[in-house]
Amino acid sequence: MATLQCNVVSAKETIYSGEISMLIATGVEGEVGILPGHIPFITLLKPGTMQIKTSNGNDEMVYVSGGVLEVQPHLVTVLADTAVRANDLDEAKILEARRHAEQTLQNQNADIDTSAALAALAESLAQLQTLQKFKNRA
Repeated sequence: MATLQCNVVSAKETIYSGEISMLIATGVEGEVGILPGHIPFITLLKPGTMQIKTSNGNDEMVYVSGGVLEVQPHLVTVLADTAVRANDLDEAKILEARRHAEQTLQNQNADIDTSAALAALAESLAQLQTLQKFKNRA
């Protein structure tokens, strides 16, 4: 089976480094699947689920809050703002962040940053979708 090297790195740590058979991520222009032999390119990532199919047949699911995906002939690199393995996501904290963002948007006044509240809401929804995909896979 053909494989390629994949490195997923966040600002804090390396999330994944190893051989993969496929990577599925959400770019700014839609979902993209990377297989060995893919043409080189670079795209920005949207917050969402990234699925890594390892060379031994296992699936890894990772939430990324955005970043850059670079594809080279034998290497895929993901430089993520934030990246968390799906099994490390805390549903209670995500739901609390979502509730707080929704409450902030409902109680708008001149002192709040609407764009920050909208970004927090979008991030919590993307994390919940990642967690749901992970749970449905099990």
